[in-house]
Amino acid sequence: MTLATADQSGMPSARIVLLKEFSSQGFTWFTNYSSEKGEQLAANPQAELLFYWPMLERQVRVRGRVEKIDRTASETYFHSRPIGSQRSASVSQQSQPVESRAALEQAVNELSETTQVSCPDNWGGYRLVPTRFEFWQGRESRLHDRFRFEPSDTGWVITRLQP
Repeated sequence: MTLATADQSGMPSARIVLLKEFSSQGFTWFTNYSSEKGEQLAANPQAELLFYWPMLERQVRVRGRVEKIDRTASETYFHSRPIGSQRSASVSQQSQPVESRAALEQAVNELSETTQVSCPDNWGGYRLVPTRFEFWQGRESRLHDRFRFEPSDTGWVITRLQP
């Protein structure tokens, strides 16, 4: 999914992240809290997700507030990952400059004998709790179908939008 965040000045930033879970509580992914996205979410805990299927001419946008998931759930997921991924997450200072690819590989290689990697304190999960959905279906002549869902006291209000 595409995750869009913004810094304190409002400058947007978008990137692809791996959706790991969705439920009635929201949409969950994992990352380094010290990364650019982590810093942006700390300053502005709102984001938008975009799911796009070009062959179907469909997309879903999900907007909402973002919260960290509990530490136990983050650690459980961290330890379910392949050991190589755990080692990489342990040594990576995501979004920070690195001297070279070789320096990064050396840091990971230093953990090559390690079979038990601790989940870094600055690594874990986020959950976007939806406050708005928008569904888009492409149509000929740009006469697309768009529907916005927003919560109300009585449920979700559905509004048809012009293309």
